[in-house]
Amino acid sequence: MINKKFVFILEDRGVLYINGSDTNEFLQNLITNDIYKVNDKNSCYASLLTPQGKYLYDFIVVKHKNGFFLDCEKSIAEDLYKKIISYKLRSKVEILNLSNEFVVAAFSYSKFLEFEGTQDLPGFTTKYREDPVFLDPRNKELGGRLIINLEKLYLSLKKLNLKSEDPDIYYDYSFNLGIPQLQTNLLKEKLFGIECNFEELNAIDFKKGCYIGQENTSRIKLKNKLNKRLLPFKILNGSLSKNDNIKYNEKEIGKALISKKYNFGLVKLNNDIFSFDKIFKCGNAEIKFFKPDWLNL
Repeated sequence: MINKKFVFILEDRGVLYINGSDTNEFLQNLITNDIYKVNDKNSCYASLLTPQGKYLYDFIVVKHKNGFFLDCEKSIAEDLYKKIISYKLRSKVEILNLSNEFVVAAFSYSKFLEFEGTQDLPGFTTKYREDPVFLDPRNKELGGRLIINLEKLYLSLKKLNLKSEDPDIYYDYSFNLGIPQLQTNLLKEKLFGIECNFEELNAIDFKKGCYIGQENTSRIKLKNKLNKRLLPFKILNGSLSKNDNIKYNEKEIGKALISKKYNFGLVKLNNDIFSFDKIFKCGNAEIKFFKPDWLNL
């Protein structure tokens, strides 16, 4: 568990802002989740996919004034901005990259519940001094988040009696929960969005209307074709590189996609080979997968 007094200033997160009279309809036609669920009391996790349903970007959508913040990994913020702009056409929307002006701070689940009027629900949103504070919609164990103008950050943290700590503590915790947040660009177009466990992480609404990549995503779900998963693994010894094949007795079962400090691989599950109890070869390493508690396998 994260210490209740700790806060992590996530300088590797970026913030986009979208507003305008067509914003709701515009986003509804693009993203995997239902934008009409997002309001002053609820935020959501969502993704933008290719037309074939492959992963491009993921982000948290938070209501702010007359528009929405997109909380995303900073390294992909400009690419995400350009991709959204490319779909704008005649839509009456304004899209801004505010990553140099706003910052995301993360803190514990228990600290979030101390805010007045909060509810113990993933995505539940309130305000602190006019800034959105919300319980992470992916998994509430990831704790609370605050999106705030950089100029106001330190005064607010002082008033909240929070002490800034090394973000690696937070990312270690996230990895042990089995939720990737860094180097997500390495996943781009390498797997289907639904293979990123987006159903369990509340990123897909299967009841909403059409969005980019919806056809293949729904087909995989309805026909029970979800045969691969993005899973976390730990290196027992040796070393590996991204895209190294994962093998057991020389039989390939997957590939390492993120392979630095926090390792994730795409693995075939519909065979008699894969097991969380087994040790696999990957590059020059021996690795072992672990099963997140929230994952339905």
